Amino acid sequence: MKKIINLKRMVFIILQTVVFTSTISLLGTPQIKDNIIYKGKKYILLHNFPMENYFKKYPDKTPPKGCYVSSTALWRGYVATYVIKENQLYLKDIGIQDGEKSNERGVYSTIWKSVMNEVFPNQKLVKINWVTGLFVLPVGEIKYVIYADPPIGENYIILEMENGILKREKEFTNEEYEEFKKQQFEAFKETEEYEKEKKKLIRKKFTDEEVDSMIQFKIIEYSTKILVE
Repeated sequence: MKKIINLKRMVFIILQTVVFTSTISLLGTPQIKDNIIYKGKKYILLHNFPMENYFKKYPDKTPPKGCYVSSTALWRGYVATYVIKENQLYLKDIGIQDGEKSNERGVYSTIWKSVMNEVFPNQKLVKINWVTGLFVLPVGEIKYVIYADPPIGENYIILEMENGILKREKEFTNEEYEEFKKQQFEAFKETEEYEKEKKKLIRKKFTDEEVDSMIQFKIIEYSTKILVE
């Protein structure tokens, strides 16, 4: 019995490590984020990859692979750029890595190639009406921590999306954002969604404390709405 308990604890520690590193790849590399243009400014999306579910549903639409298909920082093989126009979310571009170039100092940078027309011929914008959840946009200086994901923003904008429609937005300082996540988790615990997710994890033999720890850390990804003012 003791060995079983220890094995369960080991499994939990491994899963918690995966959860705490979010989208980090097997080699510990934070993933290159998708981009979004909002109110004329370009941001990165910290947690969301809206096109992934689409490409899983329609694999024939998957973007062609670039030169670095095995890049540990880009397992999905592409970077998408979105734009919000009149509160509607659209796909604006899809780029793949297509080589490298160096400047006069010998510093290399990636060459990006648009494959938007190959994936969606003759479409400049593609309406996205299947995404519901919270988009987190970092504002100001962004700190990239080695082997940590997502990066840390100086301030944040949160967009509440419902079937691709922008319903509301909130702005936070870094400190306010951390407090918001705590309050969001407490409010989430009162919802049916929390009970559903809890049952899923309980069936995997995790304790209530372990379940709450995992959900709290990824509360933004579990949330479909802003639950606190």
